[in-house]
Amino acid sequence: MADEADKAHQPAPGPTNTARPVAARVTLASNGSPQGERGAPGGWEDPLEEQTIPLTRADAERLFGPDVSRPSRVTPMRVVAGQVVLTFFAALICALLSQQWRLAALSALIGGMICWVPSGGFALYLGRNSRGRKGRDSVGAWMMAEGIKLGVTIALFIAIAVYFRDVRWLPLLVTYVLALKVYWLALAWR
Repeated sequence: MADEADKAHQPAPGPTNTARPVAARVTLASNGSPQGERGAPGGWEDPLEEQTIPLTRADAERLFGPDVSRPSRVTPMRVVAGQVVLTFFAALICALLSQQWRLAALSALIGGMICWVPSGGFALYLGRNSRGRKGRDSVGAWMMAEGIKLGVTIALFIAIAVYFRDVRWLPLLVTYVLALKVYWLALAWR
């Protein structure tokens, strides 16, 4: 009878959770905020963070190949040039395939320009302002330029919607998306 009672209290067969709770030592600072083992504010420092060792040139070449330190052939201005070429090619295709070829080609040109005008400004800004900057200043310049680029792109879409009533949205949007894909082609080209 005792065996039947023991069986009734046993867990059902199936997957079991074998994880064990992790113990962490947390103390309170004089102001009542939690501190970790080392006493740093917040206290949850990653112990592996201190063990990070930067790669040497030889290690990087062994992992990624001998061309790891070679500068990229793809520059931001080459990406913009690719967007311009693709824009004119798409406008030509739209003109050949549409009955209203002038409006279709103009819409495709505008769609590409909405992509490459802000991208060109972004590339020029970074090329001019990032020389001589280090670390945080360079990242800050990149973030600011990216925000301006996004704002200009949105403003151009709004301006076209308001001021150009005869726009053909399909060629405009298709060309815009194709011009955006030049970034991916540039990454594959590297």
